Amino acid sequence: MIKLSLNGVLLSAATKNTHPFCAARWFCSSGASSHTSFLSYDKDPAPAFIRKDVQKLLRSMTRLELDKIFRKRAVRDNSIEYRFMTDEQLRQEVKKSIGRAEKLLQMPPIVAVMKDNPKVISRDPALTGFSDTKMVFTDITFGVPNDKRTIVERLTDGTLQEVSYETKKRLNQIYFPLEGRKIRTPQMFEGTQLKKILDSGEYEFVLNRACVQYEPFEKEYHDVTGTVYQHVNDNKSFDVLRSTRHFGPMCFFLAWHRLVDDLLLDMIKRDYLRNATELVFLYCTLHGVSVNTEGSEQLQQYILNTEAPIIESAERTAQEFEQNEKFLSFVEQFVLEHCIKKVQLNLAIAAYREMANERLKLAEGIRKMHGER
Repeated sequence: MIKLSLNGVLLSAATKNTHPFCAARWFCSSGASSHTSFLSYDKDPAPAFIRKDVQKLLRSMTRLELDKIFRKRAVRDNSIEYRFMTDEQLRQEVKKSIGRAEKLLQMPPIVAVMKDNPKVISRDPALTGFSDTKMVFTDITFGVPNDKRTIVERLTDGTLQEVSYETKKRLNQIYFPLEGRKIRTPQMFEGTQLKKILDSGEYEFVLNRACVQYEPFEKEYHDVTGTVYQHVNDNKSFDVLRSTRHFGPMCFFLAWHRLVDDLLLDMIKRDYLRNATELVFLYCTLHGVSVNTEGSEQLQQYILNTEAPIIESAERTAQEFEQNEKFLSFVEQFVLEHCIKKVQLNLAIAAYREMANERLKLAEGIRKMHGER
């Protein structure tokens, strides 16, 4: 119901687009990123992103590190509560903490950019020249979802049509403001300001703010997040986003655009071989390719049917060393067939294999000292 009253109607002299900043223009021309053009999805990524196997891979690669997730932050209440507990109570609290952590790591969705095509309701040539400005009529009925709220505009030529998404979003924010969202685009998303923030490594801050300011289907959201992911990749700062809700979407973005070499190298150097294997499977899933190695199907089933341990033991068993060698051989074959930075990756694989052999010998020596076989 449209309330045609002084409190229910917005009469706006908005003959021009008054939005002061257009992020899409800057991202292609300002040079904040080292890329000459902005990387965007060439088709709707949502069907691939929401697949169960893809979601499982992304969640596992994110890594649930409780110390990082529950680290101290710049918030009003940063107090710590101490309790005396039994062992059973402690186990229950740990389970609750893991549940809260999983909620905090819920990934923002990746969907296609919405196409904005305002629908023409009627054309009334008799109203041509009635006003030299267009008028906007807003339904402010309480309880109506913002995306369902009726907002129309009367143009100077008498045409009555739905408003553009940008106008609708701005008016909804005026009448029903969302906490943290600004009516105008914050200056931090401008070219110069954004580059300074990214150069300082505040990736999570930018991505969290983008989730508040934009909806996932807005082009500006794609522009901001894509620029952040590319900056992270260029500077190899992957660990900054690891164990945050943005690490999975970043992995998806890099795999979609075939930019996994540096991330794969980072995972190998950090001894995250299972994650490296998951990244390879993600790449193969998105691009319909395969790795020509024996046992790849069994390895994929192992990845999809087992959960990575939340707390990894410092001492590894012989079976774990054997499993890591399978991961490493699989990744090595992928590097040979699909990667560009083969030299760096092969050197990292060779160094890891040498280190793993030394650790295996050390573990065997310790077991013999303890009389174990």
